Amino acid sequence: MSDDAAATAVSEPADDPSAAPSQEATDVATASRPRRRRVRLLVGALVVVLLLALPLLVVQGVGRAHQRALADVPDHTVALVLGAGLHPDGTPSTYLARRLDAAKTLYDQGTVKVILVSGDNSTVTHDEPTAMRDYLVEHGVPSNAIVLDYAGFDTHDSCVRAHKIFGIDDAVVISQGYHVPRAAFSCTAAGIDTTGVGVSASSVTPTQAVLWRVREIPASYKAAWDALVGRDPVHLGERETGVQDALDRG
Repeated sequence: MSDDAAATAVSEPADDPSAAPSQEATDVATASRPRRRRVRLLVGALVVVLLLALPLLVVQGVGRAHQRALADVPDHTVALVLGAGLHPDGTPSTYLARRLDAAKTLYDQGTVKVILVSGDNSTVTHDEPTAMRDYLVEHGVPSNAIVLDYAGFDTHDSCVRAHKIFGIDDAVVISQGYHVPRAAFSCTAAGIDTTGVGVSASSVTPTQAVLWRVREIPASYKAAWDALVGRDPVHLGERETGVQDALDRG
């Protein structure tokens, strides 16, 4: 072999196994890509679920944090009773009567000084506030301790009107147990120092009771949106002095 050939042979580098990925490394990288995609999809799905669930969790969480048993309610100025329908003869429904009974209990034991009854009076044949007042008076509550809100068309409207129209800063809001967390949230969001009291939701029509509970899911999203955008009630109107007048008389 000549010197030139020997030099050439010596100068050629040997193959470097690290210069290119091995087939095994390539196979591992290829196999890991689907796993990474699945992880990203799973994380994305969880984020979407959490974002969708957040309004419901906030409404129900805030409301439940303000909920107390009837016997444990601290002193408040007002009991706010939300409408819940009437019987065909114009008297309060079973659900509404239970709410009114709880308000009477709070009034009798001195926990509240005034009862604000808020409901729908959109037609001459459907007058929830008057029926609520009549029920309370028949059960021993003085009429001068009862104030009527004729434009409580939904929970949000009742809470906002209680604060903005009737000047209420603290209240016990009374409803069935499945509804009172949302009611307490809406009243708290409206600027009221709120305690929620849930009364019995047992029903002679179990199917309807289930539907009302299921309805709380979309209703909670609506409550969150109403609070977020600060929706005004259907009828806001002028400031009313009924609650303050009742306190002055008392």
